[in-house]
Amino acid sequence: MLVQLQYLRAIAALLVVYFHSVLQVAKIDPGFDLEFHLFGETGVDVFFVLSGFVMWLTTAGRSISPIEFYRRRIKRIVPLYWMATLFSAAVALVAPSVLKTTIFNIPHLLASLLFIPWRNPADPTLIAPVVIPGWTLNYEMFFYLVFGLLLLVRERWRLYALFGAMAAIVIACHLLPLVTTVTTFYGDPIIFEFLGGVVLAKLYSEKILLPQSVAWPAVALGFAFLLVNEALCDGSMRSYMWGIPALVIVYAAVSIDFSRLPTIGWLNYLGDASYSIYITHAFTLAFLRILCNALKIDILLQGPIFIALCLLLSSIGGAAVHEMTSPGRWKKKKLAVA
Repeated sequence: MLVQLQYLRAIAALLVVYFHSVLQVAKIDPGFDLEFHLFGETGVDVFFVLSGFVMWLTTAGRSISPIEFYRRRIKRIVPLYWMATLFSAAVALVAPSVLKTTIFNIPHLLASLLFIPWRNPADPTLIAPVVIPGWTLNYEMFFYLVFGLLLLVRERWRLYALFGAMAAIVIACHLLPLVTTVTTFYGDPIIFEFLGGVVLAKLYSEKILLPQSVAWPAVALGFAFLLVNEALCDGSMRSYMWGIPALVIVYAAVSIDFSRLPTIGWLNYLGDASYSIYITHAFTLAFLRILCNALKIDILLQGPIFIALCLLLSSIGGAAVHEMTSPGRWKKKKLAVA
């Protein structure tokens, strides 16, 4: 795996953690300037572009069946997500005041486990699963479903087939006379961010890259526009106002030769643990909010201190879960002991 992709995964995960941390601050410090500090949601868009990039890069030039592809993705995504979902549902059942955005509801729980878009019973305006950040996984799994099927297409035609399939899905969702939760969800052009990542991987594999002198400024400008556009535009325009800067960031980053640079070990590791951080951080933030409210320690109730704690503890908690749930790591440890 390219080390810069690990860095971007870590940064994207921490952006999302920061975004949700700021939302938590408002619950403990009503005087906190929420509007000024609220950004980071665009970390999701970087994740989507990265996902498309990695899926193409790891399958191009290889003979992989759809079944094998699905097996690998399920093995990586499903176990931790199901554990988090079932844990959230259990908490919502026995202590409903702990998780503010979760209500125990059997249909909603089943839809969440099966990655089916569903209206959140706690807030019907949201199409989100039991674990709220898991809405992105519904898109991820849908992309994997389409991409896996197209592994049956010859590689030279696969990108065109993917373009056609994604465009047909979005258009069909908008043309169907019956508006449903599913058509609303999958009709969102945000799914083109995955496609953008695939195109970048194709360019990378053909060594069509930015010059080094251009790539570094492009990364900085990409992040600048990503954050500025997040402040200026709402989610209805995210597929291009947030998606395009995310594409620029990834394309510029993979154009840089990081092999000549020292590896930032902690950032590389957080990239490896980014999925665990993303899935578990909501629990960490809820626990920290409850703890701070209970202890009533003034310094912990200050916005910047609270956010810093959220970032630190979410990273530590996610890393711990990553260590516990990575089968390969356990095998290596057993071999080392033997």
